[in-house]
Amino acid sequence: MKTLVVEDDFTSRLLLQELLKGYGEVHVAVNGKEAVAAVEKALIEGAPYSLICLDIMMPEMDGQQALTEIRKLEEQRGTISTEGMKIIMTTALDDVKSVSAAYEQLCDGYLVKPIDKTKLTAQLRELQLI
Repeated sequence: MKTLVVEDDFTSRLLLQELLKGYGEVHVAVNGKEAVAAVEKALIEGAPYSLICLDIMMPEMDGQQALTEIRKLEEQRGTISTEGMKIIMTTALDDVKSVSAAYEQLCDGYLVKPIDKTKLTAQLRELQLI
């Protein structure tokens, strides 16, 4: 499993890297702009990410915007979101509005920080990544 962790907070980024490294290669981006660039590069190389863990609140480009841009990149290559990269939104926000907005932009899952290993593993199983 090839994973991209998109997180501006060092501690959260380190935790996700640690939790996911046992499942395969893990790359990091510190904001939405970096994430979109990394995804575009991976798609061009023909080696897309299996999983993207995407924080919602970040500088330069937030997770919601990045999610929209990533799905557009997939669409341009003929991939519909249900067959594309699995994207789990990670955030401190657990209000209904934030959750709804993320699913409207076609995310595949939603985890509230601090990330719980059991819940993360359950999401990975549900998405058939492990």
